[in-house]
Amino acid sequence: MIGGTVARLAVDAGLDVVLSNSRDPQTLSDLVADLGTRVRAASVTETAQAADLVVAAVPLGAIGKLPVDALAGRTVIDATNYFAQRDGHIAALDTGDLTSSTYVQQHLRASRVVKALNNVFFRHLLALARPANTPDRSALPLADSRPSQPGFALQALPYVPRLPEGLGEQEIQQWIFQAPTPSPHPPTASGNSCPLPPSETPEPPPARVPQKA
Repeated sequence: MIGGTVARLAVDAGLDVVLSNSRDPQTLSDLVADLGTRVRAASVTETAQAADLVVAAVPLGAIGKLPVDALAGRTVIDATNYFAQRDGHIAALDTGDLTSSTYVQQHLRASRVVKALNNVFFRHLLALARPANTPDRSALPLADSRPSQPGFALQALPYVPRLPEGLGEQEIQQWIFQAPTPSPHPPTASGNSCPLPPSETPEPPPARVPQKA
C-alpha cells in the first residue's frame, strides 16, 4: 500500500518508477497500467539494479530476501515496522538492543538505510500531499545516517523532510517513530497536527525510547 502510494507520488513528481514484489512482475500489471508510462515492473533484483533510490515497503521478516549485492551503494528507505506476531520473534528487537532500522542496516550492510514512511497511513500519505511552500504542507520524520544531507531521500515527495529535533544520533532518532512508538501521523511543517478526522487518528502507543547512558 505504501509502496504503490509512493510510486504514484513519484510519478506525479516526474520520476520514472520500477515496481517489484515477492511474486511475478506480471502480478503488478494493473498497477503499472494505472500509474502510466513512467512505470514498469521487474524482479526484485532488476529493480534494485535499476533504481537510484529504493523504497523497502515490506514486512520486516522479508528483509532477508532483499538482494544485498544489487542494493550495494543504493539509498534504501526503510518503511518497515516490526511486529513479532507477523515477522516472528527477533531477539535483539524484542529486548530493545537494536532498532528495526539498525537490523535492516546490518543486512543491507553496503547500502545507506534511511528510516521513513513507516508511521503514516497510505491513504493519508496521498491525501495530505501539498505543493511546495504551501502553509499546511506536512512534514515526514526520518532518521538518516548522513545528517549533513537531511531529507535527501524524500526530496521528490510533496512533503517537508524533518529530522527529529534535538536528537543527533541516528539510532535514537529511529526509536522516536518506529513501532510500537510511531507518531500516528506526520506533523505539519508548522508543528501542528495534520487535520485528520478524529475517527481516523489512532491512539499513540506508550513511548519506548532508550535512555542514553
